[in-house]
Amino acid sequence: MAIDVELLDILACPSDDHASLRLDTRDGAQVLVCTCCQSEFPIRDGIPVLLVDEATAGPNGIGAPAVATA
Repeated sequence: MAIDVELLDILACPSDDHASLRLDTRDGAQVLVCTCCQSEFPIRDGIPVLLVDEATAGPNGIGAPAVATA
């Protein structure tokens, strides 16, 4: 089940940075990826699971920017 594009527009990472999320595919399943920390959040039965405990942390952890800013 695909996630609604309008819903994707209002969702944000649950970490303190509250960055927007983008839709991606990992191992054949859709996930939401934070545009800041690159943490991945699963989508189960078309429902985004935006719980930190259920996330796969980005390279620097949940909420920590994946790319250093100058």
